[in-house]
Amino acid sequence: MNAYEFTLAGVQLSALNTGALWWPDQSLLCVSDLHLGKSERIARRGGSGLPPYETRDTLTRLAADLALTHARTVICLGDSFDDLGAAMALPEEEKLWIARLQAGRRWVWIEGNHDPGPIDMGGSHLAELPLAPLTFRHIAQPDASGEISGHYHPKARLSLRGQSVSRPAFLYDSDRLIMPAYGTYTGGLDTRAEVFQPLMRVEARAVLTGKSALAVPMPR
Repeated sequence: MNAYEFTLAGVQLSALNTGALWWPDQSLLCVSDLHLGKSERIARRGGSGLPPYETRDTLTRLAADLALTHARTVICLGDSFDDLGAAMALPEEEKLWIARLQAGRRWVWIEGNHDPGPIDMGGSHLAELPLAPLTFRHIAQPDASGEISGHYHPKARLSLRGQSVSRPAFLYDSDRLIMPAYGTYTGGLDTRAEVFQPLMRVEARAVLTGKSALAVPMPR
């Protein structure tokens, strides 16, 4: 498994190079900000067209992580769909694909700002999920501890071998973990952005995704 191991609230976790989070003691896989159906939503609103394969690409990678981990619980940490219309507009083939991934597993959809309402897609729909000593929610709360959230799509930019590299990244410190976006076409927010500064402690680290999971001090 290509991953970086760390602890949060005394829990051993693994940040996979794919952008998924693995909690081995709970057999739990967490992914954030899938934004399934983004190409459909942009086309519906008159935006410039994107290749319509982003949902299939995201589900292919998720299926690979589930095959790797054999996770018994899956948490989708909000903004799993680009909006509720995109969820309803998914092709039947892709809905069946999601159903196959859910089979035999506990599957939790956490409420996001893009998909605030329940969806008819199997599993359970929660505002947040306390799973002591951790809490899973979509958007970080300033006073939280043991929190795992998403929403901001963090990306870390640094120089590697003389070249500037920017990759989706996990951000973590002793209080919280902010997940990278897992979905295709999701973009990202640089770790130097103002919103991260009050949320992340000075000793925070970034775990870059890609060919390998690379941990560095969080670029500021």
